[in-house]
Amino acid sequence: MRSNSRRLRVFGTFGALALGLGTAGVLGAGDAAAASPAVTLIGPDQFFTAQVNGVTDGAAIKVLCAGPVSPSSTGHPIAGQTVSVSPVVDPTSKTGVGYTGASASRVVASFGTASSSNQAVVITAYGVAEPIPTSLNLPCGGTGEVGFVPNPTSSTAITALLPVTYVNEGLQKAR
Repeated sequence: MRSNSRRLRVFGTFGALALGLGTAGVLGAGDAAAASPAVTLIGPDQFFTAQVNGVTDGAAIKVLCAGPVSPSSTGHPIAGQTVSVSPVVDPTSKTGVGYTGASASRVVASFGTASSSNQAVVITAYGVAEPIPTSLNLPCGGTGEVGFVPNPTSSTAITALLPVTYVNEGLQKAR
């Protein structure tokens, strides 16, 4: 009788331990799922606004330009800058708002004129900041626009144009 009692205590302890670890594992998985926000994919017939470095108004792109700078000088964007789009449910104004149209499943951010060094940035989900490539050639100063183009396009798609200011960080660091 004594050995049966001891066996029950041992199995009971291991059973409680296994149950506790299993519960912790399930709770841990739930915590991880709760910590990561849901991603909303871009799809057809959706309005959106565009952001550069998290802002829609007063957006600036920092560019590193060395040496004397002329109006036609270009440089490369400093690392750590981003582009993104956010959904708009019912826009009161269409100014600065894009529309994915009948076909789009992504938005392509394009910088100035297309060239081999100015590749576009593909955005497939709302609220996900995509890095601006440091290989781009951008103006060392002045203003411009970043186009956020629904892709694939359709006759109902609307490109969002976001005005930006190019800031030469080479000049900022030299001061």
